[in-house]
Amino acid sequence: MGKDAEMSLADSDILTRVTKYNLIRSERMLHIDVHEALAGKLAGKFVAVPNLINIVAMQEYQGAGETEKEALRDCLNKIKDVSFEAIFPQKEKT
Repeated sequence: MGKDAEMSLADSDILTRVTKYNLIRSERMLHIDVHEALAGKLAGKFVAVPNLINIVAMQEYQGAGETEKEALRDCLNKIKDVSFEAIFPQKEKT
């Protein structure tokens, strides 16, 4: 689907195309999804989001850029020396 294709979306919807990467560190794996905005507005044309499939990284560890490579590089620089546990929101104890 190209950017010029007619899309029926609500005004607040965001449609992205996603490229997936996996980062393996200390025998553990972290997913990084790089979103390209097709419709709607993101923090940049491309946004790289670390995740554990059902848990998304805090915003300060997400990368943004005008290209997929820039967004991925920004994200990797932000998480380079950070433990996987620190990247994600912690559950509040009740």
